[in-house]
Amino acid sequence: MCHMPNASPAPIEPLGREAFLTIIEEHSNFWDDDLTYQLHHPMFIEEFGDTAFAIRDGDEIVAYLLGFYSQTSPTAYIHMVAVRKGHRGMGHARRLYEHFIDAARKKACSILKATASPFNEKSIRFHQALGMTMRGEDFSEGVPGVKVVKDYLRRGKHRVVFEKSL
Repeated sequence: MCHMPNASPAPIEPLGREAFLTIIEEHSNFWDDDLTYQLHHPMFIEEFGDTAFAIRDGDEIVAYLLGFYSQTSPTAYIHMVAVRKGHRGMGHARRLYEHFIDAARKKACSILKATASPFNEKSIRFHQALGMTMRGEDFSEGVPGVKVVKDYLRRGKHRVVFEKSL
């Protein structure tokens, strides 16, 4: 009986300028709508490049994470993570989160934060599976059992704010 060795997962690498531009050009391959398009700012590469990561399959970027470290508290913040359609469900987002957490610990961060829409059940469940907890108050208009920080983005735009001690 033959035994095939397990393929090692693709390495996580820094997300450089060219890769960032490719992600922008291929936005629709990662996101189901254009709502996040404007949230892809080059500052995440130019100023926070040591907290932007990607996973490739050959020459193709299959997942990425944009984050940064707070300047006012020992907090690491994940701005966004995305996985290319056709590569979802393979653990890429979890691996990127774990990589970011390792980097944050090395910078003496003791808190991890991320946010999600109160209507994005998949993202909410993902963050909960990572052991993150919700701050805020109950929100009856979104996914049942969800808490939000009201007016987090602006008046009337509430967000689920997740935190995890590192």
